[in-house]
Amino acid sequence: MKYTHIICMTFLVMLFSCSEERITEADFGSIEGKVVNAIDFSPLANVKVFTTPGTSIVFTDKDGNFKISKAIVGNYSVQTQIENYTSKSEKATVSANGTASIVFELKPSTATNNRSPLTPTLLFPLDNDINQNIGLNLTWSDSDLDNDKLTYGITLRNDANSDVIVYSNIVSPIFTPLGLAYSTKYYWQVSASDGINPLVWSSVRSFTTKSFPNNRFLFVKKVNSNNVIYTGDELGNELQITASDANSWRPRKNNQSKKIAFIRANGSQNHIYTMNPDGSGVFKVTNAVPVAGFNSEFINFSWNTSGNQILYPYFDKLYRINSDGTGLTKVFQTPNGKFISECDWSFDGNKIALKVNGTNGYNAEIYVINTSGEVINTVISGVNGAIGGLNFSATGKKLLFTRDISGFEEINYRQLDTRIFECNFDSGFTSELDVEKAAGTLDLDVRYSPNDAEVLFLSTSNDGFSTNKIMKFTLGLTLSRKLLFSGVIMPDWE
Repeated sequence: MKYTHIICMTFLVMLFSCSEERITEADFGSIEGKVVNAIDFSPLANVKVFTTPGTSIVFTDKDGNFKISKAIVGNYSVQTQIENYTSKSEKATVSANGTASIVFELKPSTATNNRSPLTPTLLFPLDNDINQNIGLNLTWSDSDLDNDKLTYGITLRNDANSDVIVYSNIVSPIFTPLGLAYSTKYYWQVSASDGINPLVWSSVRSFTTKSFPNNRFLFVKKVNSNNVIYTGDELGNELQITASDANSWRPRKNNQSKKIAFIRANGSQNHIYTMNPDGSGVFKVTNAVPVAGFNSEFINFSWNTSGNQILYPYFDKLYRINSDGTGLTKVFQTPNGKFISECDWSFDGNKIALKVNGTNGYNAEIYVINTSGEVINTVISGVNGAIGGLNFSATGKKLLFTRDISGFEEINYRQLDTRIFECNFDSGFTSELDVEKAAGTLDLDVRYSPNDAEVLFLSTSNDGFSTNKIMKFTLGLTLSRKLLFSGVIMPDWE
């Protein structure tokens, strides 16, 4: 009996001890994660995943995901295993009812019999080539003795700054880098990767891009909802020089300062900026007083000859400002509150032509003031219809402008029969220039050529929908109306 009693007591002790150490659901958590290729981060399927201490052995699905649903609370070493990839382990801490997350990036294992790609050979451009187009194709040759699929990278530097541009994951041995600058020397090098062995690098070569073309013409195109400035030559070649995501218009070049001034939207205001002929070096000139008036599309401003000052309108006031943004000065204010929409500064700097108008653009006048703000000549006033396009001749003895002779006026500022006129200050006469305008069309935004022998202007149908065209006409020569550019507005010729 005593022996039996001892056995029973021992059993009870063991029973209660086991009950106290029993593992419940609250003592479990889970481990989940993803396994990807360390080269291109593509998911790896059928990767064996296991732990130490041991739990379940699982395999990744087609998306590289895995999950070990029941792991006792504690610390684990989670390991992976798959052929042709190096194994890897990561630490994981499992908490009660929690999930430990891990991402494995597995590198391909270097097979002892797999050889590196051959060194890339740079083909074009040749080393130290000059006058290269900014849209050139970089080309090279390469191969792999094991027929591995190769990807390439390009490292591009230049001698103008410390920028280093790296292009990666290139699958073909030809590549066009974007955003190259003119007149710049570039250094380029190509790397080849088979995804197994270390990168193989080519030699370094250099090339220099061509100088920016000395185009004489400037104009504006609509790109989506923005005005964008272009430059072009007489053969019709065009080159964009302002960004498509900025609203920029009314370009005016000054050859002495080698700058282009233009208007750009800046928040709710419009301001004058300058830039280099290639579009670089953008500088905001106006600040305290923006450009403003009847309609921003019809507002114009003017350089002085040396290119160190700019005249521009602000409603009924005319301001002068230095091209570096200093010296803001009010030059003139209309006596009747009319808005100043356009101005042009004579070559000798002694005269300023102004076009003023009412708030709706009509009731327009053109007169000339001196630098003291005194009106010295009235060109036109008291007529109906739209007027615009001021431009002095080189001598300042003549002034071009345009006028809608139909006298039509309506809320959308539509014009019906706008023609080119020339005022001769010596004779006191104003006459229409016969530039062979077709019926139902408008000739707008007229400007003299640099030698005054020709005029440049915008021609379009009066329907408000047809294509705009920039035309050139040789004065005194019949049948000389020539198309230069199509689908553009706001021409300039310097």
